[in-house]
Amino acid sequence: MTLWYEGPLAAFGAATTGRDPEGDRIVSAALVSQEAPRRAPRVRRWLVDPGVPVPCAHGLTDDYLHRNGRWPAPVVGEIAGALGTAWAAGVPLVVAHAAYGMTVLDRELWRHRATRLARYAEPAPLCVLDPFLLDRHLDRRAAGRGRGLAELCARYGVGAADPRDPAAHALAALEVTRAVGRRFAARLGRLTAVELHRLQGAWHAAQARGALGWLVRGGEQARARAAAGWPLPPDLPATAA
Repeated sequence: MTLWYEGPLAAFGAATTGRDPEGDRIVSAALVSQEAPRRAPRVRRWLVDPGVPVPCAHGLTDDYLHRNGRWPAPVVGEIAGALGTAWAAGVPLVVAHAAYGMTVLDRELWRHRATRLARYAEPAPLCVLDPFLLDRHLDRRAAGRGRGLAELCARYGVGAADPRDPAAHALAALEVTRAVGRRFAARLGRLTAVELHRLQGAWHAAQARGALGWLVRGGEQARARAAAGWPLPPDLPATAA
C-alpha cells in the first residue's frame, strides 16, 4: 500500500489582503497537484480583483488587479470546486496554516456565493494536512524556533519559495509535508491521511485551549474563533458580511 506521503497530494495557497481570516479577501491563489515525489506538479492559478485596497507587499497594484483580475464570486467557486474534486478523488490537501487559509476561503464563499466550503467536500471526508501543525506536534525540540515556511523548508531540506507567489508557497508546503511524513514515518506510516486529519484536529484543540481565554480577554475575537476549530472555525451568523 502506498503511504500517504508518497502518493498523490494537492496543495492550496493564497495571497490575501491582511491577517484577519474573517474579513480578508483573496487576491491570488493557486492549487498545486503532484502524483508522487519528484513528479512534475500541475499548477492552476487564479487572480482576483477583490474590490478593496490591496497591500503593496503582494507586488500587485490595485490598477493591475482591476485590469487583470476577475470578480471574486466565480473565482472562489472555482477554487472550492477544485478542492472538492481533489477530496472526491481521495487526494489529501496540504494547506500551510490551514486554520487561516480554509477560513478565508470559507468566508469568501459565504460573502460572494452564500455557501460554505464544507459543502464542496460532500460526500467525501474533509482531508487537510498542515505542515506547521504536524511539525509543531511531532518535533517538540523545535519549540521556540522560527516557524515560518522558510524556516520549515530549511529544517526539512526543501528549497525556499517566494512568499508572494501562492503556487511556489503551496509547492513548498507540499514538499515539506512529504518530508515530515518521511522523517516521522515510524509514527505516521500506519495512518491514513483521513485519520491524520482527525488527529490534527485534536492536536490543534489541545494547543489552542490555553490561548482561547487570553484572546477573548484581549478582544481578539477573530483570532479566538479561528483557534476554536480546525481546519474551519464555527460558522459566522448568517447576517455577517
